[in-house]
Amino acid sequence: MFFAKKKDLIGIDIGSTSVKLVKLKGVSGRYEIDSVGIASLPLEAIVDNTLMDSSAVVDALKSLFEGLGIADTREAASSVSGNSVIIRKISLPTSTTEELEEEIQWEAEQYIPFDINDVNIDFQMLEPDENDPAKMYVLLVASKKDIVNDYQSVFAEAGLKLVLVDVDVFAVQNAFEMNYDFDPEEVCALVNIGANTMNINVVKNGVSLFTRDVQMGGGLYTEEIQKKLAMSGEDAERTKLSATKASPSDLLESIARINDTISLEIRRSLDFYNSNATGGKITKVFLSGGGCKTFNLVEAVGARLSSPVEILNPFSRIKFDEKKFEKAFLDEIAPIMAIAVGLASRRLGDK
Repeated sequence: MFFAKKKDLIGIDIGSTSVKLVKLKGVSGRYEIDSVGIASLPLEAIVDNTLMDSSAVVDALKSLFEGLGIADTREAASSVSGNSVIIRKISLPTSTTEELEEEIQWEAEQYIPFDINDVNIDFQMLEPDENDPAKMYVLLVASKKDIVNDYQSVFAEAGLKLVLVDVDVFAVQNAFEMNYDFDPEEVCALVNIGANTMNINVVKNGVSLFTRDVQMGGGLYTEEIQKKLAMSGEDAERTKLSATKASPSDLLESIARINDTISLEIRRSLDFYNSNATGGKITKVFLSGGGCKTFNLVEAVGARLSSPVEILNPFSRIKFDEKKFEKAFLDEIAPIMAIAVGLASRRLGDK
């Protein structure tokens, strides 16, 4: 249920501040954008990845489908992250997929800090264990059933069918692999900075080597600006997004402080990976999510890491009808659409 011609699905990313939708269609062996849209959510509609105001999410979903005129597809893929999701790379005796499907529930119980009956479990078989030829590595993923059930209920109330649930870090990885060439030996860090959660995924040749969700994000800027400049939350959000090098010094100082906080947390996470790395050191970092658009953050992260840093563009290699979509608009929203694009690339029946 979690991992990466089958039936198209609509990718829907339910974030803390907005719902993002992407529908792709296959054209001549490539993807083309069919629909794309964003609907804002009220403050605290979602807190710590929990749906606090489900009616607001239902309204956002309905408005997107109605506004975009989507009537032919009602089946969707979405994703989860945060404390309700556990991702572990574990070593198990070498077995077939069928054998592992029978055994995984028992094996998972040793690694999941929740009651095993309260979680959905999935896995992906990886490479052999280099330390023990009789074993292999398996990527184990578990998500609390109540979170997935809440999502399914919201989608059903909006007249949709949630048929696939992924994990945020893997959805971003899908978007990355669709749009970028990479050396099989190159190790890249994909960092998605949402409003309240930062997803970190270190990947090499299509395999996730390290993942971590950090409870911080672009909302820190809004809180800092609101406090330091005595603004409302909405005004602080607008001010954050419009900041440039010509902005007042007190605003730039507030942004610089949070840039440093986020950059330091990214470095700590990647230093932890590098200190235990068996797959190679990280050579490049890609940022996505609304937070990465904040003034000077890319430069701040690059200075902290002393590594190349760029913003991930999930539309880079996806075709689009220039009569239907303006390139400037797609470029503007690209950083916040990575999860939705990755979800939209999934197909019904995917493992």
